[in-house]
Amino acid sequence: MDNDFENKIKELKSKIQSYPDFPKQGILFWDIFSEISDGSTCKLLQSLLVQTIKQNFPEVEAVIGLEARGFLFSFSLAAELGIGCLPVRKKGKLPGVVESFKYDLEYGSDILEIQKNAIRPGLKCLIVDDLMATGGSITATANLLKTCGAEVIGCVVVMELVTLNGRNNIPDGIPVCSLIKYD
Repeated sequence: MDNDFENKIKELKSKIQSYPDFPKQGILFWDIFSEISDGSTCKLLQSLLVQTIKQNFPEVEAVIGLEARGFLFSFSLAAELGIGCLPVRKKGKLPGVVESFKYDLEYGSDILEIQKNAIRPGLKCLIVDDLMATGGSITATANLLKTCGAEVIGCVVVMELVTLNGRNNIPDGIPVCSLIKYD
């Protein structure tokens, strides 16, 4: 990547705040909201995400926003790219006929859903979220989309917690682009 891109990433990273022991003891919470509370930083983040998508996933046909912070990015990215935006939500949050996928968490299980009529076979989908930690929700979303017949071409996240090895849990070598990495 060029120096200008790297300098912009450094600027973004300087805006992110972290909160120790939130939401519980032993967790270090990286807060994306501190980054997007400023208009110029919001525009910078948007432009870097669009640039990343155009360079790495030019064939994308739909942006998939994960509940809840992935929603912050998915609509504006899809609108700028001129493609569809589809939400993946927790069980019971979407009307109509849905496809569901149950997955395990470190502390139990959860279910993600997408509206069935939103996906056509072969739709080239890009998963977008704010943070990749263990990769559980991204993996579940990829599996949900595949169940619907979509093609998952990649994933773009704003932040990646590298030490949690989430990238290793993403199925079938789905490429992941993260703007900011924390060790």
